[in-house]
Amino acid sequence: MTTTSTATQPHPTPLSLVETKLRRSILRVLAKRSFCVLASTSDAGRSHAAGVIYQWVDGTLWIHSTRASRKVRNIASNPHVGVSIPYRRLPSGPPFTIHFQGAGEVLAMDDPRVVALLGDGKLDAISAHGALEMSDGCFVAIRPSGTIHSYGPAARTIDLVRDPLNHGFHSFRLGAEER
Repeated sequence: MTTTSTATQPHPTPLSLVETKLRRSILRVLAKRSFCVLASTSDAGRSHAAGVIYQWVDGTLWIHSTRASRKVRNIASNPHVGVSIPYRRLPSGPPFTIHFQGAGEVLAMDDPRVVALLGDGKLDAISAHGALEMSDGCFVAIRPSGTIHSYGPAARTIDLVRDPLNHGFHSFRLGAEER
């Protein structure tokens, strides 16, 4: 939150209130949605993008997969990933998106962090349907690094309809309390 430097005005500026509202809105969308496109790169420099189901827990995007999958093999050798979360808010026009770069970490099914989250029910959406019985199953924890970008949230619908290329783009850096 941005505040002025004088002692007489300790309250946030109007712009910081808008930014705070936008952050909350985007973090709410991350927690509410469950589909994203995960991009990774192999050691040979070959890019790969895959649609995956995710769960957002305490500033980390979690997915379940198998160790043999291309995305997990890529992340195991190169943790740098890109994530794009498309979602529809209007019946026409492009979908809204939230996207960021991050670092992925492949975790075994019995990793203490995974076990704790499973015990608390925080990974239920991605651990159902037999996922926990998969012999080569694993989890991937993706921490956003740097800036989260978005298209759509907090934009006025009329502005998006009239001029979709010049409205609706926002970016912010995650604070320590949001990670």
